Amino acid sequence: MRITRLQIDMLAAVIAETQASERPADGLLHQFFRANPQLGARDRSVVAEGLFGYLRRKRSLETTADTHSPLLLALATLAKDGHSIRELSPLLSDRESGWLEQLKAKRVELSPAIAHDVPDWLWDRLGAEYSDEERDAMTRAWLLPAPLDIRINPLQTTREEAQKKLAAAGIDARPTPLSPYGLRVDGRPALNRVEAFEKGDIEVQDEGSQLLAMLVAPTRNEMVVDFCAGAGGKTLLMGALMHNQGRLYAFDTSEKRLSNLKPRLKRSGLSNIHPQLLAHENDAKVKRLAGKIDRVLIDAPCSGLGTLRRNPDLKWRQTPEAVAELSAKQRAILESASRLPKPGGRIVYATCSMLPEENRDVVNGFLERHPEYFLVPAGEVVRKAGIALEAGDFLELSPHKNACDGFFAAVLEKKPGTLARNKGAAPDMIRAADAGERPAANRDRDPEYNDEKNCPSDNTVFTTHSIS
Repeated sequence: MRITRLQIDMLAAVIAETQASERPADGLLHQFFRANPQLGARDRSVVAEGLFGYLRRKRSLETTADTHSPLLLALATLAKDGHSIRELSPLLSDRESGWLEQLKAKRVELSPAIAHDVPDWLWDRLGAEYSDEERDAMTRAWLLPAPLDIRINPLQTTREEAQKKLAAAGIDARPTPLSPYGLRVDGRPALNRVEAFEKGDIEVQDEGSQLLAMLVAPTRNEMVVDFCAGAGGKTLLMGALMHNQGRLYAFDTSEKRLSNLKPRLKRSGLSNIHPQLLAHENDAKVKRLAGKIDRVLIDAPCSGLGTLRRNPDLKWRQTPEAVAELSAKQRAILESASRLPKPGGRIVYATCSMLPEENRDVVNGFLERHPEYFLVPAGEVVRKAGIALEAGDFLELSPHKNACDGFFAAVLEKKPGTLARNKGAAPDMIRAADAGERPAANRDRDPEYNDEKNCPSDNTVFTTHSIS
């Protein structure tokens, strides 16, 4: 379908708003569409995909084009995404068309970080952790749009039945390669209008997020805590894996995020989930459950760098300072949550980051301070869960290897005979993390931006990322 001048101008307008704002791109886009109700479904799709295309390649586009003009960058983005000059020229002025011709003929030598469209600090940080080949593959994968993954509600349907229902609605879906509950959908259909969604048979959830819930491996009649539940994608899957039995607490410090769980919980038919608002990670609700919990999932607030296919603006808004601040927050959360498991109980610590200071370093530091815990090799848990995936001590997922969001997870078990610890091992750290607002990088993912967020809404025609 051919592009229109209105779509070009609207793409330029939303790029200008993005340049002038520090708001997450998807929240800004949602507001932009509400302010421009004259845009049809096709218009919104072109503008949304164009904006995210610009954000994925922002650095190389601006360097090559040598401009920050929203209109010229909109044209450069459309040309980069496959719209030919022949297609665009009838819609452009002579000056615009001539500029685009010069851009197409231009050859600029780019540094590796610019060519891969990441900040210098992130390029260097990845180089210290990964081989050159892996860093190249990872950053190239971030330049591609993420697929739309769905997770079935195993208490209400099977994957085959869900496929048939989606096919009847004109939606092509195929099984995800790793999760037995996942389906991958072509395109960006408005799933909230599909009967299977309305009845709670399906939820939007990235395959990697589904695997995290399976790694927790909760069973019937256990007491389980989702420590950073958000809008509850993993909570809902864990509740179903418990066959709607036992007791599953959904903790979060954001009332708005927990409110997003309520309609999803109602659709799911689950009654074993109990949302609980925390003032902070050292809340009295946590202390009351010390030593009583079988399984704890900590999907910790993080930089979100594993989700850059869905949230490309994150790489331009995150900083080394923000990552360090988040790392301190992660350590404080793990310290507090470690009081919950009973002897023999487990913690699954997870992030959607690719950086060691948010992952291995947090876990290894915790184990050094807590001899009452030991690391259970994630590969063992993965095999028991029936997931066809190679894993070592940790579960490490990445877009270029697994075609899902990037995730890290570690399984920590409390040794038998260990007494409940009623006081945090690092109260000074916890007090520091509790003081003031949450870290700026965490607020950026809150709540419209992070992967624990809203389902596709009526005024959007695409899903920029999956609910986890």
